[in-house]
Amino acid sequence: MAKKKITVVGAGNVGATTAQLLAYKKLGNVCLLDVLEGIPQGKVLDLMESAPLENFDCKLFGLNSYEETANSDIVILTAGLARKPGMSREDLRDKNAEIVKMCAEEVIKYSPDCFMIVVTNPVDTMTWVAKKYSCLPKNRILGMAGVLDSTRFRSFISMELGVSNEDVHATVLGLHGNDMVPMPRFSSVAGIPITELLPKEKIDEMIERTKKGGAEIVQLLKTGSAYYAPASSVVNMVASIVREKNRILPAAAFLDGEYGIKGIFMGVPLKLNWSGIEEIIELPLTEDERKQLMSSAEAVRKSVASLKV
Repeated sequence: MAKKKITVVGAGNVGATTAQLLAYKKLGNVCLLDVLEGIPQGKVLDLMESAPLENFDCKLFGLNSYEETANSDIVILTAGLARKPGMSREDLRDKNAEIVKMCAEEVIKYSPDCFMIVVTNPVDTMTWVAKKYSCLPKNRILGMAGVLDSTRFRSFISMELGVSNEDVHATVLGLHGNDMVPMPRFSSVAGIPITELLPKEKIDEMIERTKKGGAEIVQLLKTGSAYYAPASSVVNMVASIVREKNRILPAAAFLDGEYGIKGIFMGVPLKLNWSGIEEIIELPLTEDERKQLMSSAEAVRKSVASLKV
């Protein structure tokens, strides 16, 4: 069976770490593309030199030309400016929208049938931009952040209870940012809802930390932003697609009436396989949860409406 061709656009920390994990997990041949000459080539060479130790045989290519990414099965957009201390995701919006627009237009010229995953922030808005300029069908494009938000929530639950990460499951809906909606009722440890294991005050603390998870890392790093967990999150999604795992993962999907929301990308649970988004799963929400989700949707609509592309 031929290896899948996976292109990662942007060779910064997120893109390079994504390429590394794709290779180490043997998910396909990887093209790492960047506008800066020498950067993707150098990172790919370094990565290839780890192959005998990590025991992978997939091919890796460092590229500066979109033409060489032709016929990619999966394209991951990580290109864009990183967030700096004091900068909101919205501050990044218009600058990154121009970058994502250009990337989407170039990618689709050479890989019209690809599956696209957008990582660039603010991701819900940037995925909307990528869909507009790639013209991909809604089941072939999504934004990464739901997996990242839920894995942060899972990590904090695991740390607090001192239990294995393997036994912790968490659900986060809504946009990627302060208006996200972590869902304690649908988060559990070995099937036991966390509402049975932790007091409400502690759960509320973890919810707030999850909402500010990216900002906390930006504040600590001073000159960078998160990349290990974002890269792991997108590779987790790729694995479900390439290996036909039919995993239920939270991700930013284009909503066309689901949850009473239409015309924007938002984090929802979905079934993911080689055909793309096979199904969006609608959870039964309480009145308060629905109110929070609608507030989150309104924030995405405002962001999209404010775009200058």
